[in-house]
Amino acid sequence: MKKLKVTKGAKCMACLECVRACSTSFYKEFDPDKSCIQIIDKKGDAKPMVCVQCGKCAEACPEGAITQNAKGVYMINKKKCTGCGKCVEACPFHVMVKAEDSPTSSKCIACGICAKACPMDVLEVVES
Repeated sequence: MKKLKVTKGAKCMACLECVRACSTSFYKEFDPDKSCIQIIDKKGDAKPMVCVQCGKCAEACPEGAITQNAKGVYMINKKKCTGCGKCVEACPFHVMVKAEDSPTSSKCIACGICAKACPMDVLEVVES
């Protein structure tokens, strides 16, 4: 299974470069609310929240628009997605995105854009 993972022992400095890379790549603007990776910073201890490909979004989708590919990544079929947002509500990590100006939801597809942007090498795409 292919997925984005937080590198063990790596320290996130909450620079938001991963968030910037994700939202810019998919929405052509830096907007943390449009990123499929979020940084939670509690008292100086920053932690990236990433999609672990759990499938809760797929279970919640009434249209069957979210399916798992051969590599284990849950993908959204934009032609089937109605933008209802049930997948966003179901995501336990709050990394599903439904931007107001987008007709469909989006999620992490383990593309690695955020990992490449991270100056601290906190993120990695792995096969498990």
